[in-house]
Amino acid sequence: MIRQKEDHRLSTAVDPETDGTVFRILTKAEGLMGEDVPLELLFHLPVNYPSCLPAISVHSEHLTRAQSMTVKEKLLKQAENLLSEPMVHELVLWIQHNLRHVLNQPETGSGREKCTFATGTTVDDGLWMTLLHLDHMRAKTKYVQTVEKWASDLQLTGRLMFMGKIILILLQGDRSNIKEYLILQKTSKVDVDSSGKKCKEKMISVLFETKVQTEHKRFLAFEVKEYSSLDELQKEFETAGLKKLFSEFVLGLVK
Repeated sequence: MIRQKEDHRLSTAVDPETDGTVFRILTKAEGLMGEDVPLELLFHLPVNYPSCLPAISVHSEHLTRAQSMTVKEKLLKQAENLLSEPMVHELVLWIQHNLRHVLNQPETGSGREKCTFATGTTVDDGLWMTLLHLDHMRAKTKYVQTVEKWASDLQLTGRLMFMGKIILILLQGDRSNIKEYLILQKTSKVDVDSSGKKCKEKMISVLFETKVQTEHKRFLAFEVKEYSSLDELQKEFETAGLKKLFSEFVLGLVK
């Protein structure tokens, strides 16, 4: 018998990248063996919600990446039945009651968000690349592990680059997954403040975002790299076909 679990924690944020709203919900549902499975659900609502489907992301340390993708797909399919009416609360209740059933089903891997954000471009439009700049990392080891996990979960490749005090994250992948990464980066408590208390990342900036061009190198994996000099960092960008972007965006960070 599936137990009803309607207790959950909710936080919201406005995403300036798309003028949308992000709901981050922490809840629990019954797993395959009757155990409580903690779930972190992110709903990215664009300005024309609920007339179009939200972008959804699912994270849980108790689920594999494939299982999380299956849950996401089932939530999106359920959302299609709720178009034109507020759906976040209904979707949370639905997964609380149906997680066990969903995990028993075969994984399809075919779910896609069908949504248009304020920019007028759909989120499913090929391989994209973005460069992020972080001001600092206080809890570096845990922060790096979190970034690596997000990149793996979202099938993103690229580099986490350290050169002196400069910290850059270069991501390649599906644009919707990059958007999802940015939501996680801005809404999760990924670092600690000066007093050692967990905090969200507030000192991140998007230096550029572009569709991957023919001259750009396709990264095969996500790697963490340390550079001993600016020349060494520049060679990384030049090898990736990003010499111009390095000159325009990275050199200005060197003081």
